[in-house]
Amino acid sequence: MRLVLLATSGLVLLAGFQLFVLTEQTDRYFAWTIQPPLTAAFLGAGYWAGFPLVFLACRERSWSRARIAVPAVWLFTTLTLLATMLHLDRFHLNSADATASFAAWFWLAIYILISPAMLVLLIRQLRMPGVDAPRQAPYPTWLRLTLSLQSAVMIGIGIGLFVAPQLVASIWPWKLTQLTGQAVGAWFVGVGVFTGHLAKENDFALKAGMVSFATFGLLQSLALGRYVNDLEWVKPMTWVYIAIVISVLLVSLYGLVRQMEKHYADGSYSLA
Repeated sequence: MRLVLLATSGLVLLAGFQLFVLTEQTDRYFAWTIQPPLTAAFLGAGYWAGFPLVFLACRERSWSRARIAVPAVWLFTTLTLLATMLHLDRFHLNSADATASFAAWFWLAIYILISPAMLVLLIRQLRMPGVDAPRQAPYPTWLRLTLSLQSAVMIGIGIGLFVAPQLVASIWPWKLTQLTGQAVGAWFVGVGVFTGHLAKENDFALKAGMVSFATFGLLQSLALGRYVNDLEWVKPMTWVYIAIVISVLLVSLYGLVRQMEKHYADGSYSLA
């Protein structure tokens, strides 16, 4: 499991670079062409936010400290694999551009391998003997409730996008196709499950938790600022989406600051 998480950390760094940096060149450097650029930036922000989650989790010595990364990542990869198989004709598998073709085949191979491998390892891990490490720094009640509410909202949006992408696309803040709608939906479900899992774990001592959540909120804010012209301001969902991003950013930054405060105040746990 540690090796899979480590490998995944490298893969999400690469995907994040392709999408968040080479945002407007997905026709050449990514597995499929993504328009408008805000969609690519959204996806890239998700991948880069996943890096601290899986990398810090793979460095943990205890499963109870590392498991925060696994269910959400497995569910996201599984949904993304399903979306890929449903829309294979949109991918650059037969592109004349060698770079684009390689990116498409590499994408397909990775998702075919990672999703089942992580499921097998998760089942094996859950059967291992052991007890959970005690919680060292529980969240305040309001924070757990807020995280739970954010989780429910994001999972609901994600399911809607994945199951009925065309219907939800009609009210979405920017233009989506069936494929990009399901790709965005997979991220919303994954982040929603992660957020709910964060509330359940209820411990500032989890290194990967708030760092990843804050990275997601910050990068999504940057994506909005960078491609603000892609937003359709007349749609009410635009304001709902902005409110979600702001709430993620504020809650995660608060959690990150409290995590650091607790660490430096009493030294009861290590963030190293």
